Amino acid sequence: MATKSMATLDSGTTCSSWNYSGHRLAAGSVDGTLSVYDSPVPSSYSSFTRSSKVRVSESNLVKIVWLPSEYGDAVACVCEDGSLSIWEEVSEDTHALEWKLCKSLMSKSSQVLDVQFGVSRKSLKMVAAYSDGFLRVFELLNPLELKNWQLQAEFQNVIDSLSALGKPSTLSASVSWNPMRSGEQEPSFVLAFNSDSPHLNSSKIWEFDEAHNRWLAVAELASPEDKGDPVYAVSWAPNIGRPHEVVAVATHKGIGIWQVGLAPDLDGRLPVKKAASLSGHQGEVWEMEWDMSGMSLATTGSDGMVRLWQSNLNGEWHEQAMLEPVSS
Repeated sequence: MATKSMATLDSGTTCSSWNYSGHRLAAGSVDGTLSVYDSPVPSSYSSFTRSSKVRVSESNLVKIVWLPSEYGDAVACVCEDGSLSIWEEVSEDTHALEWKLCKSLMSKSSQVLDVQFGVSRKSLKMVAAYSDGFLRVFELLNPLELKNWQLQAEFQNVIDSLSALGKPSTLSASVSWNPMRSGEQEPSFVLAFNSDSPHLNSSKIWEFDEAHNRWLAVAELASPEDKGDPVYAVSWAPNIGRPHEVVAVATHKGIGIWQVGLAPDLDGRLPVKKAASLSGHQGEVWEMEWDMSGMSLATTGSDGMVRLWQSNLNGEWHEQAMLEPVSS
């Protein structure tokens, strides 16, 4: 099958993010610039040209995340210096559209490693994972003012809050929100670290307890012998009617597909079961992306390979395709 180039990115491009609802592509560069690409034909994937370019940092961009589309055209940028900034495309005084800085977050003691957004019944929430093993949950107070974020919670990724962690050395973190099916569900996300602290590493599902206004760890996605293993990536699958949730977790032992029950036990914990183990990548898996059905998973990592995995209706997994980079 012939392939066709959709967009030409700068040679210094370090990260990118696709906006599914707006058919837009955002890319970050080693020189700290953010580029946005649009298609001249609505809903067309044939060709993309750069519509905007703005310097967002003096440091290398390492991650870009689009905000949910109902909050306008906006992105969060994570930089190599550990800073986090939110940029919005706006038109001021009938002038042309421009990308403007809405909010900048910088910690003197730690760096932002990952950030993701989740929509709850009342507001937009943003969870940021930091190099000290802490995660901070911010809440947008006014949907029309992307600069008004309030810190809602701050805690470490440990089930036992009395665990003595010291000062961990953390290389990366991965966050994935539950793509909720209805506004009746409480917001939840899965978080894991790649660090030298076993207590921090394992993937834990955090759910908001609105009655007590706190976040609770309701599940841990790791076998007893694997709880200390560093985690490279996590990804929560969409749910279109399954009686359980599905979360993918990547460690040096491969990719684990976990099933998470919906009914908590008397202690408030959700039942978990490892449904499959996927192996094939040579090296770490750093990115995982589900399709809309939650039955196909694309993965890529340090080996440069893209592998497509698929589950049948019986829950059995197999490798569907493998894409190898081709040098020109």
